[in-house]
Amino acid sequence: MQLIDLRYQLSMDRIREIPGENAVSADFVPFFESGAKWFLLIDRTRRELMEGQYEAASLDVMRSRSRALYEEILPANYKKSYANPEYASDKLGKEFGPLFAALRYEMRCVIPFVFRSDTERVLIRAELFLEMYTAFSMAYREEGKAPSYTQALDIMRQYLMDYMEDELTWYLRDKLVKGSERVSGLLTDPFYDLRDLYMTGEYVSESEEAVAAYIAGLPDEKIDLIAFTITDGFQRGFINYGKNLASKKNVAMIFHLGFERIFRACALNFRKMGLSAFVSAEVPTLFHAFHQGSMGISGADPNPQYYYDHREDLALFMDEAFHEKRIESLRNAYKQLHSDTVLYAGPAVIEVFGAAPFSPQNSPCAPRFNDAQKKLRTDFEIRSADLYSEAVIAKDRSFTVIDFPLPSIAGARDGFEEIFDSILSINTLDNALFQKIQGKMVDALSAASHIEVRGGNGNRTALTVRLQQPADPDTEASFENCTADVNIPVGEVFTTPVLEGTDGVLHVTGVYLEGLYFKDLALTFKDGRVVDYSCGNFDNETACRSYIEENILFHHKNLPMGECAIGTNTTAFAAAVRYGISDRLPILIAEKTGPHFAVGDTCYCRDEELHVYNPDGKEIIAKDNSVSILRKTDPEKAYFGCHTDITIPYDELASYVAVRPDGVRIPIIENGRFVLDGTQILNKPLDELTRN
Repeated sequence: MQLIDLRYQLSMDRIREIPGENAVSADFVPFFESGAKWFLLIDRTRRELMEGQYEAASLDVMRSRSRALYEEILPANYKKSYANPEYASDKLGKEFGPLFAALRYEMRCVIPFVFRSDTERVLIRAELFLEMYTAFSMAYREEGKAPSYTQALDIMRQYLMDYMEDELTWYLRDKLVKGSERVSGLLTDPFYDLRDLYMTGEYVSESEEAVAAYIAGLPDEKIDLIAFTITDGFQRGFINYGKNLASKKNVAMIFHLGFERIFRACALNFRKMGLSAFVSAEVPTLFHAFHQGSMGISGADPNPQYYYDHREDLALFMDEAFHEKRIESLRNAYKQLHSDTVLYAGPAVIEVFGAAPFSPQNSPCAPRFNDAQKKLRTDFEIRSADLYSEAVIAKDRSFTVIDFPLPSIAGARDGFEEIFDSILSINTLDNALFQKIQGKMVDALSAASHIEVRGGNGNRTALTVRLQQPADPDTEASFENCTADVNIPVGEVFTTPVLEGTDGVLHVTGVYLEGLYFKDLALTFKDGRVVDYSCGNFDNETACRSYIEENILFHHKNLPMGECAIGTNTTAFAAAVRYGISDRLPILIAEKTGPHFAVGDTCYCRDEELHVYNPDGKEIIAKDNSVSILRKTDPEKAYFGCHTDITIPYDELASYVAVRPDGVRIPIIENGRFVLDGTQILNKPLDELTRN
């Protein structure tokens, strides 16, 4: 028996003895007994997978087993779960509560490891649990009480420090090198059926089963069209930006359960390009700082509030020494994998949407970063982005992203097929047509010194954005004519604005950003930087500001405007209104449904030196601003590691006007309609929507 297997067996044998021992102080008995039962459930699942019993089970049995793995964090049970910082604090005290909720969070991350036959990753979490139990049982035996909070904190902190490099190496190998061979093999099986959804360890709801059944019934030509759109967009991302695809070998496929048939078709297309497609895991763990959304194959979100509560658990441990250990470990992990990471071509992502907007509740018991820790976290994001850029040779790396709805978007099964087909049509609109229309817009905007944007119908936007101007209008342009390559669907023109002189208020009555809903969001800009902000999500103004600071500013003191764009996909806007799904649209589609402005890095972040050309041959000159250009003199101040698009929908827009240096005003949009000559055809879906 190998050492890992022996340690694992000894750990499970000891864990089996915990229920009924009553060897810790009374307040902590329920936590440790329920924790022991959790690991015994994991052990049983592991054995059933190894012996083939799991995959031989019926669909109903698999549903039951899957639910058991997620039972304690489902919304109906979460209020009485030790994974909930509030419940843990109520039962264990305000000191121990958040720490033990974080411990439970780390214990729960073993699910995907079990389904990937990774015993070591399960083992170290089981040993952490046992180490904590041993400390509490010894203190109870010797002193009749629990150990000090500091002792318990040190156990978890030391666990994180000891395994930091190993865990980050695993994470990078999974995300950038090869993913899970077991799961990738499962998903490429042409006989994949609904039961196989449950073989990944991800949470499966009715929605995943429904979309899998629907896609399984689509004709081959539709599957081929979707796969071509994804893989052709990926390839054109390299071609359009002059990147060297031939130097790459691997591509990560990131998608939601139910889309396996599309994955298989994409994998075949990538193989023809000389690329090997793989699938990674999505593992929310303390080593990765916070739940990062879809980073591999993902199932349904069992409870978004659970992940929201644990987003800043590292506040319990973060200090300068911990921060430097993370950076050192990440640097060493990249060095170890360098010969493999340079072969990474980037991700091909199939995102999904349809869930009701999530408005989180702020728990007073959840750990929160203090000001010093916020700076450390921001520094980590910036430095880790630099390491990533070096490791994958970012100048030769690209990506593509496409979105499709889940059945939950219709509110019932009826209507989903119509919405899916509508989104498919949007995702495959005629690039050539939009390229021509958007070319008219690019010419007008590239001649302007600034734009003026005014909101309407309750929108309070009043914004002036300064623009970079081409020295030679015959060979240069300030706006990029963007069709469907890296970002599908087609439909936007964009630029990097001049920060100095960009002033005013950007407002939207409601917007859905990175899975979170923002009500009545307003950002005030001065010289291109956010200087004030507010929203209407909470009654308390401080809570509203904290919500924006955390989820839009990402703990930066302020952020610059990194992008100024016009979304031209009126077909997508009309479909969203027609089906009543405007609040469900992902940013990838939403940004195409009106003018949008991004805060954070520019669209050309770390690709500024590449020569980029519009279809008419004109080179894009607006790739830097006064912040990103610091990469040449003070690199640590040039990038922020974030880029958040905020879209003003057409029906909240009174005017969008390009103003030339001589004062001539060129209206682009008036009262939600395109008025620039050569662009009026974009109004057709909007007019049809009004008539209907």
